[in-house]
Order: sequence, then structure tokens, then C-alpha cells
Amino acid sequence: MIVECYAQRLLDPFRGAMHTIRYDAAEAVTVDGLHWDIYVTNDALLTGLDHRAHAQVGDIHYGSWSACDGMCRGRRRTGYDFRHMEAVGDVLAEHLAALHQHVPFGFQDNIELWLLDESGRPLALLHSVLAEDEMRFDIAPRWHAGFAARERFTTGTIAGLANEPAPNAGDYLTGYVNARAGATPAAQWFRRESDGTGIGLAGIGMPPCYARRRLEADEFPALLLAEAGHDERHQRLIQDFHAWQAVWLLTLPGLSPQQREQLEPHTRRQAAIVERQYRLYPVTIREELITAARVEAVLRRSTQHPAQPDDPLSVFYIELNPCGDE
Repeated sequence: MIVECYAQRLLDPFRGAMHTIRYDAAEAVTVDGLHWDIYVTNDALLTGLDHRAHAQVGDIHYGSWSACDGMCRGRRRTGYDFRHMEAVGDVLAEHLAALHQHVPFGFQDNIELWLLDESGRPLALLHSVLAEDEMRFDIAPRWHAGFAARERFTTGTIAGLANEPAPNAGDYLTGYVNARAGATPAAQWFRRESDGTGIGLAGIGMPPCYARRRLEADEFPALLLAEAGHDERHQRLIQDFHAWQAVWLLTLPGLSPQQREQLEPHTRRQAAIVERQYRLYPVTIREELITAARVEAVLRRSTQHPAQPDDPLSVFYIELNPCGDE
């Protein structure tokens, strides 16, 4: 059996990356490069199915592991199927102990679903998968800034953009971006090639003529939400949003040194998240800025400073929204 190591983005809204070590039907996953959870699926139940990617089968939580604390085993089960699953988990645990220090891994989620603007160009990344047979078409073509943005994203740029006296920046940005998709929004799946170009695949509500089109790499926003094509004030709003997202955007592998230099000074705004995410940054331009954010996170904990809102992520990531509109 081959051991696979790869990363994929946590999306809609974007909140960093999940890194995976996979062996047979077992996966060890982490969102911080330090704490890992191991799950084993009963792959025997998938034999003969035409649509394996969408089948729901039983799995077990084999255990949690970190280099500092070692393995904390999940509940052991009996029965032939479970004994087989446990044996696969045992092998993966051995690989995890040897491979965990090699994060960040390369990203393999190169099948991407993009919300399109009214001219049919990529506006915002909605979803990504590892293979074409995992593509979904039940996703609403709508982008979300996310619940965390509603709670914590603030910017002076919002003043005067909305009619409300004190608009919520996250909500306003969500509405604005989706309005740019037009009255009948559409989304399209693309297969991103190694040179960054995208080959158009199927879509949701898109014109049939878009299928098989080829877009150049620079037509896909590197920060996952287009900054170009807006008036000056809305462009600044999106730039401010990217600055707030810097702690997660820095996990992306394809950023230029200039883009990293622009993002890194903003990391202290969410220092506690930097402390969790920094192991997954593939490149750091100004190490002192990341170190300063990490020190600030430690000082906040040690001095019992009012806690920065935490953002723990399930390994099966979903950002819940109690308001129900996302």
C-alpha cells in the first residue's frame, strides 16, 4: 500500500488547510500541524459501487495523536470488520509518527468550483476537491464571508458604503460579492493545471459554451476573492478583508513573495490563530513578524488578557451560522 501525504483547503468560507496522511482506508488529519486525528473507513462496503465518493459508510475514530502527548486511543471495537479497520489504523499510526514533521504537504485539491461574475470570470472560490468524481452540483452559487467575519472583521472602509448607520462589514461584503455574480448567479468547476491555467468543466447555472474553455492563471484570484474589477472603495474593502484573513491565506502555497510581504504584517490582529497555524505556512518572508504574533499569543494567555475569539476547526470542517442565511 502507498502512503499519501497531501493538503486541501477548508472552504466556504476559507479557513486555512487540512493536511492528511492516508494509508489504505485510514486517514490522519490535522488543521494545525501538531494535533492529529486518525479515522478508519470500512472500505469493503464500497466494493462494486459506481459513485464511491458520495457513498456514506461507517468509520471509526481510531485515536488522537501529537508528538508531545503521544497516542490517545479511541474506543476499541470487536468483530471482523472492526479488527481489520483497527489493523489498518495501527499501520497508519506508525507512518504518522515518522511523517508528521514534514508538514506542510503539497496541495492536491486542484478541482475548483468558482463563483463567476457577470462577465463569466472567476470571482470567488467556493469549493475544491481532489478528483473530478467528487464534484458536487447541489452547491448554491453563493459566496460567504463567514460567521467569524461577521463577528470579528471590522474596517473603517465600510463607512459610507451601506445605507445602515453601523453596517456589519462581513455581511455587507457577502452581499456585495454575490451581487457581482448577477441576478442569475453561476458557478463553474475548473481543473487547475500545474502552470496555474484552468480547464473549464461542468457547472451550476452556467452557459453551456463555458464548458472546456481554458483560462490563464492570472484570471484566478490568488487570494481566492477577486480584488480587481471593483470601484476604488469596494476594492479597498476586499483588500481589508484579505488583511483580516492573512492568518489563513498564508497557508496557501502559490503566493508570491510580494503577496506574503503584504499579508504578514497583519498577522498580529489574530495572534492566537497564528500560534496554531504557523506550522502550516510553506514560506515566511519576515520571520520576526510571525514570531511577534506568536509571542503576543503567549503573553495574552499568561496575563489572562481578554481572550481573542478562538476558531477551533473540526477535521470535517463546517462553519456554522446561527443566523441561517449562509
